[in-house]
Amino acid sequence: MSAQRRQQVASGGSLLPLTLAVLVLISALAVIQVKHRDRSLTTQLDTLRSERERLELEWTQLQLEEATLAQHSRVDGLARAQFEMVDPADYRIVDARGVSIGVRP
Repeated sequence: MSAQRRQQVASGGSLLPLTLAVLVLISALAVIQVKHRDRSLTTQLDTLRSERERLELEWTQLQLEEATLAQHSRVDGLARAQFEMVDPADYRIVDARGVSIGVRP
């Protein structure tokens, strides 16, 4: 082998390890970036799950409150107190022509 050929092999041989080292460095940086993104997304997911649980609890409480406020006895009592409503002592049922159909004693 000639001296010139040996020099080409030697210089080319040192380029390969340098290229591999750069590729390993790029790969390591990519792994770090992916792990950081994964941790960020995991934290965000935990936060959103906690928020969902809080909202589900609030929704359940609101449904209970709505059911309580809509109870017939409560609405009846409020109507009687606020508008001074009473059961009629005597009333007449009249059809659309103005004819009396029945009377409640």
